[in-house]
Amino acid sequence: MIIVIKEGTEAEKMEALQEELRTQGVEVDVSRGKRKTLLGLIGNTSRINQSHVKSLDFVEQVIRIDEPYTRASRAFHPEDTVVTLANGTQIGGKKLTVMAGPCSVETPEQMTTLAAHMRKTGAAVMRGGAFKPRTSPYSFQGLKETGLEMLCRAARKEKLPVVTEIMSADKLDVFLQQEVDIIQIGARNMQNFELLRAVGKTRKPILLKRGLSATIEEWLMAAEYIMAGGNPNVILCERGIRTYETYTRNTLDLSAVLAVKRQSHLPIIVDPSHATGKRWMVPALAKAAIVAGADGIMVEVHNNPSEALCDGEESITPDMFDELMQSLRQLAPICGREL
Repeated sequence: MIIVIKEGTEAEKMEALQEELRTQGVEVDVSRGKRKTLLGLIGNTSRINQSHVKSLDFVEQVIRIDEPYTRASRAFHPEDTVVTLANGTQIGGKKLTVMAGPCSVETPEQMTTLAAHMRKTGAAVMRGGAFKPRTSPYSFQGLKETGLEMLCRAARKEKLPVVTEIMSADKLDVFLQQEVDIIQIGARNMQNFELLRAVGKTRKPILLKRGLSATIEEWLMAAEYIMAGGNPNVILCERGIRTYETYTRNTLDLSAVLAVKRQSHLPIIVDPSHATGKRWMVPALAKAAIVAGADGIMVEVHNNPSEALCDGEESITPDMFDELMQSLRQLAPICGREL
């Protein structure tokens, strides 16, 4: 349920209403827009006397929402959310954000070289995997804490924020100590509810990837878990879903970008690398994602993809990344965006 408060209402009246509602067993989230203030009621609202609330002279409207998520819903938060990183980088709004780097951190030299190239070419965020969830237990699992340190050191040298994946809640202290700018929740962990609750207790920006077979509602409900913990800084990432098609690694669902923009206020980026598993498809689908309305892209870039320890076949080369950035600079103004 959402209660729309009239413009100019005294703070004391709103606070009194909130207290009354809380005594009836619901949580109250406040969203202040440019002209209106919305009170989002979370929990069992069956005890709320809707007629009584409507009769209050400072209440403009009472809306029952059908979606099972409230905090992530555009009905509760009509204006787009812009997530701001510690260095001032913004994700959402008019800005297009490019996150780029290798699938897996391998060596200090690799990370130093790629970080310098990312900064020179114009990437806003450096990505890299230190903890790698792999289907096979015999595949390369990442360098873990050592890799995380390599990634952060290389990115900091170039003054780039870092995004990297966390696998379990017990590693959260390590990520916070390293001052990781964006903590990524991977597709396999989208419904790891204990992990979602744990990152929800932080105020770190969270990049939430869509699950392998998750519906859009399930994805937004996962975001709701994080936001219910008190962390509003959620960025969604469409990375392809599993279908019957086997030509590509996954099926990139660009319609999800439009659906999310309609249903939610959260920013959304697209990962065409994991979606397709094919290097040659990445640039075209990255551009298609921007045209569809995505707030940015995440791509894998490796200086020598043929020798990559993980996902080399979907990693573009630095030269391909340069060409992609040039194309995006031309495309962004056409889409009413800035790069």
